[in-house]
Amino acid sequence: MSRARILDAVVAVGVAAALLVAGLSATRQPTNFDLWGYAALVAGGLALAVRRRAPVVVLAVTAGCALGYQAAGFEVPVVAYLFAVYAAVRAGHRIAAVVASVLMLAGVPLALLASGLHDTGEAFTQSRDVLQIAWLIAAGAAGEALRQAERRADEAERTREETARRRADEERLHIARELHDSLTHQISVIKVQAEVAVHLARKRGEDVPEALLAIRDAGREAARELRATLEALRDDDRDPPRGLDDVPDLVRRVRTAGLDARLTIEGRRDDVPAAVGRTAYRIVQESLTNTARHAAAATASVRIDHRPGALVVQVDDDGRASVDSVPGVGLTGMRERVTALGGRLEAAPRHEGGFRVRAELPVDPA
Repeated sequence: MSRARILDAVVAVGVAAALLVAGLSATRQPTNFDLWGYAALVAGGLALAVRRRAPVVVLAVTAGCALGYQAAGFEVPVVAYLFAVYAAVRAGHRIAAVVASVLMLAGVPLALLASGLHDTGEAFTQSRDVLQIAWLIAAGAAGEALRQAERRADEAERTREETARRRADEERLHIARELHDSLTHQISVIKVQAEVAVHLARKRGEDVPEALLAIRDAGREAARELRATLEALRDDDRDPPRGLDDVPDLVRRVRTAGLDARLTIEGRRDDVPAAVGRTAYRIVQESLTNTARHAAAATASVRIDHRPGALVVQVDDDGRASVDSVPGVGLTGMRERVTALGGRLEAAPRHEGGFRVRAELPVDPA
């Protein structure tokens, strides 16, 4: 059991015991409803044990118990109900607390009249002793103050996490750019030197060693791979951010390059946050790039589904790729982007053959 539940149980038992002692020590004439009154005193206090999990229910139960023991002739302050008002307001149920309190202000005098009082003025006077408006306001104000303090603390924690994540992303981006520049330079030097050596050997009529040709070809391929893989880093500096509106052009470029790619857009498009649009574009871009290079696929389909509260992006192909054959950096980058937005990413071979990348991105502002 958690510490909070233990504390709630201790408070509930303490309030129930205090109410029972107050009921036993009160000077009053015994009636046939004493047993019911004692039961209502204890039940109202014990209900506070679940005030965090069901604050509105506890509010209704403590109010009913308070009216019950007042009608039974026990002029005991409604302490349990005040705890319930505090818990309900703290949980954000302010309207329920206000409505219940208005009903209680009207119900307590009626309960006192039902207990045997015949003077309406005396009933209202005793009701002020049992349930004072100042107590209600204090309980509600305390709950609201603590709720606001907890919300500010949560916002501050979330802001700190976002700041730390942004700084980490910026540092990773800086490192990636530095790595890109360094590798591009070194690979370019190797490629140029190999091409010069091949050119001079052929000019002198000598046989070009196979190792030298392999170095030249590997340098060319490495340069192309590096440029394509880290293209997004340069796009962030030179071009405006890409989003959903750019996906059709991306699919057309891939189709022009030789891959039979098709785009399907479903659902009614509502306002999609810019971060979600950028992530959707990068997922389609990375998936089609992997399909063209590593899957040996002939066709690919891109589906963008606008759903209530979510944007689903799915890319399927008919290639022979597996999770192991797809570059880990690409999948890791996609997963990091999706996870940062609170979404889910699936990347796995399909049962009918080919490979599937499916991302579900939340678009609800909450």
